[in-house]
Amino acid sequence: MNLVTLTLGVVLLVAVITDILWTTLWVEGGAGPLTSRLMAWTWRSLRKIGAQNSRLLSLSGLLIFMLSLSLWIVLLWSGWTLIFASAENGLIDTLNRGSTSWYDWIYFTGYTVFTLGNGDFVPRKGIWQFVTVLATGSGLLFVTLSVTYTLSVLDAVTQKRAFANNVSGFGTVSEDIVQAAWNGAEFRGFDLPLNTFEAQLTLLTENHKAYPVLHYFHSARADRSPAVEIAALDDALTLVRFGVPKEHRPNEIIVRNARNGIENYLETLHETFVDPADNTPPPPDLTALREAGIPTASDDEFEASLDDLEMRRRTLFGFIESDVRQWPTRETERPPQ
Repeated sequence: MNLVTLTLGVVLLVAVITDILWTTLWVEGGAGPLTSRLMAWTWRSLRKIGAQNSRLLSLSGLLIFMLSLSLWIVLLWSGWTLIFASAENGLIDTLNRGSTSWYDWIYFTGYTVFTLGNGDFVPRKGIWQFVTVLATGSGLLFVTLSVTYTLSVLDAVTQKRAFANNVSGFGTVSEDIVQAAWNGAEFRGFDLPLNTFEAQLTLLTENHKAYPVLHYFHSARADRSPAVEIAALDDALTLVRFGVPKEHRPNEIIVRNARNGIENYLETLHETFVDPADNTPPPPDLTALREAGIPTASDDEFEASLDDLEMRRRTLFGFIESDVRQWPTRETERPPQ
């Protein structure tokens, strides 16, 4: 028995099985060590190649997801191949074609791990029959977890896009959202949409914890990007919370819950994906609200409130930059591409 080959095979198996279970079953753990590095490296490469091409970046989520699955397949297959190859006489050729080669080991491991039944080779009686059962079990576990994980990720991507669509229905910049919520006298009609946004944000936050690959599903259109719409929504909440007199604001509890939902989402991303930007984004514009007939606070009071929110807004700006977007203002707003 070749102990070097056996040890290397065991190390690969332990690494890939740990990574698979970590990524698919540990909700609070994010992606496994191997998967997280692969995703980050691939995303950085795609950003360098297609920073000016949203269509190309829109394929990033699918590509990163498929690369992650491919990594698991290669490592699982390689690990079991090395383990079986460590024993020179571990396989029996039922067709009596002579000694086994590396091609034979790879072939035997492939149809064993992917549960295709018996082929031209069978394990010798004893320990290698038991090892073959373990290999088949690991393959069945991989297939089951991969299918379940894929369906869950696709559902999470749909929910992510639905949130962005709902917010963009009010507007793609903060001033437009506030103006759309104003009925000429109050913001009371804004309460129900804010409740909906907060519930969707809570679900989106949990999905990002459970499926870290979700961060890399990039929308080709800015008005379908959760990063852009969350930034616009947060600035809109800043406007109604600090830029509008108290007697005209929406329900304080609902506004606070919505702001907390955004903060929890940013904390989740900050743990793995997002760092605060070096610069502060452009401030929301009270002038646009005044032109729409909405009562506002003084500019000095509003600017003082923005100073207290600097780190929050820089984190949002970092989120925008990580998604290769521009901060949503009326100057940067563009028609959908």
